[in-house]
Amino acid sequence: MRRPLLACNDQDKISAFLSSATTGYLGLTDNSEPYVVPLNFVWWKGAVYIHGAESGRKMEIINRNKRICFTVSENFGTMVNPVPAKTDTSYMSVMIFGEIEIVADLSEATAAMQKLLDKYVPGYFSAPLSKHHVDSYRSSMGSRTIVMKIIPKVITAKEKPLNEQRLFYKGRHVADDAGMV
Repeated sequence: MRRPLLACNDQDKISAFLSSATTGYLGLTDNSEPYVVPLNFVWWKGAVYIHGAESGRKMEIINRNKRICFTVSENFGTMVNPVPAKTDTSYMSVMIFGEIEIVADLSEATAAMQKLLDKYVPGYFSAPLSKHHVDSYRSSMGSRTIVMKIIPKVITAKEKPLNEQRLFYKGRHVADDAGMV
């Protein structure tokens, strides 16, 4: 990491961030071309779980190369300063380098899909997801849905905490911050 002062090594904080962030980006290598896909995901039992169609470009690439990079980043606001070069963004980001595999165990796949539902639509369904639904569901295109698991080899994280006093809001002007320099 180029800026070690921004590194976050707090595993509990990283885990909490991965549990609450909403969109991750799956980076794949298609021969020599990068291919990045935004996805819903769940962080569960030290791994990232995603789902998708069993066919298509993403699966073709994964079948050739299981090595991935999964990135999650959240912006918490812009922090102003009368010195333009000191205007900054508050954020946290996590990069996971590892391998991806199809979850073959129906119980694990069903549990992961239930975790996804619990994350994105908590309390919406009155009954838990059934194994039969996960096993038999087909999209409108006729494709089976599969669950995949990203197994981390290396996890890096960095953050820039939010300074509430410097948070930009519409209508804030440099004249409001003249004493900040």
